[in-house]
Amino acid sequence: MEWILLILLILAIAIPLIASLNVKSTFRKYSKVRSERGMTGAEAARQLLLDNGITDVAIEPIPGDLTDHYDPRSNTIRLSQSVYGSASVAAVGVAMHEAGHALQYAQNYAPVRVRNAIVKSTNICSSGSSLLIMLGILFGGARGNQSTSFGDGLLLFGIILFCAVIFFQLVTLPVEFNASGRAVRSLEQGGILSAEEQAGVRKVLTAAAMTYVAAVASSILTLMRLLLIRGRRR
Repeated sequence: MEWILLILLILAIAIPLIASLNVKSTFRKYSKVRSERGMTGAEAARQLLLDNGITDVAIEPIPGDLTDHYDPRSNTIRLSQSVYGSASVAAVGVAMHEAGHALQYAQNYAPVRVRNAIVKSTNICSSGSSLLIMLGILFGGARGNQSTSFGDGLLLFGIILFCAVIFFQLVTLPVEFNASGRAVRSLEQGGILSAEEQAGVRKVLTAAAMTYVAAVASSILTLMRLLLIRGRRR
């Protein structure tokens, strides 16, 4: 049992770390490849929006690397320094992915509506689950190897809240994959990049999408570990 718990812990940590290193490496590789047309990330994002009749979304630069995101509250696409003014293949792909998110909101994409409906409750569940799980484990071991009913109840409630977090992560997957799909289709139809450059964009966006898949996998492994801990104590 101890070995199984240790292996699950290592995998839960390693999988997101590997995915993060992969996306950084892939982005770094294609950030050195300048697109033939010389269109910057900001210009590419604007082009996708215009092609879909959207003119009210602001695009602005922000500090940092890979800090790119779409803010629905201010209806603004914020692009990092390595994307906003860069004409690299990687920059164009990332910028158009964020523009894909803006397009989702404009078209009232269903998974986005679901995610928005549960985001606040998910944040509460995330904070609450960590506290309850910690207290459940602490009180559960208060009497040797025997779990107290109080500690077991806290742990179980924490696990239930943690399942809500996993559900949110699962809902996020189609949102991210769809935004990347919109970016790729726009590239194919608009002629912004050549076929070879489009292949580079796909690799960048796939690597980015895998970070969300890795997060789900890590959470599921953590859930398995928590269930084993609770089962052993019971």
